[in-house]
Amino acid sequence: MWKAGHSLIKAKMKELKAELGGEVSGHIFFKDRFFGFDDALYASLRLLEIMSSTGSSITELLKDVPKTIMTPEIRLESDDNKKFEIVKKVTEYFKNAGYKVNDVDGVRVIFDDGFGLLRASNTQPALVQRYEAQSQERLDEIMELIQSKLKEIEDNS
Repeated sequence: MWKAGHSLIKAKMKELKAELGGEVSGHIFFKDRFFGFDDALYASLRLLEIMSSTGSSITELLKDVPKTIMTPEIRLESDDNKKFEIVKKVTEYFKNAGYKVNDVDGVRVIFDDGFGLLRASNTQPALVQRYEAQSQERLDEIMELIQSKLKEIEDNS
């Protein structure tokens, strides 16, 4: 797991000698044949190559991937001068409250059955959120937890 952004992921892949990298947005980076290649058509052709060489369908190849529900990227306008400080305060709250947190790029609050992510956009005056869980009900609970704390911190900033 690393910071969002094409150049940041390519640099981390090089450092770790990673074979493959990607973002939820759909960007997929390959090490072999051309370092850092990020092209939807190329990724599709590589998938077809894997299917052809294994004789497996997409369903068969993905059968062990857990089924979850994920929100699209949720962007909330935020003052460029305050967005990083807001994320820092939200991160501190969840860490101090004993939640499992990954703070590589913003704050990812991790639960056994999902996560909530809040980070400051590197390119726009916005806060970016994304949520994932094993059920819609749990997704809504995680969103409510993080968004209520975000609102509280924003209101006091």
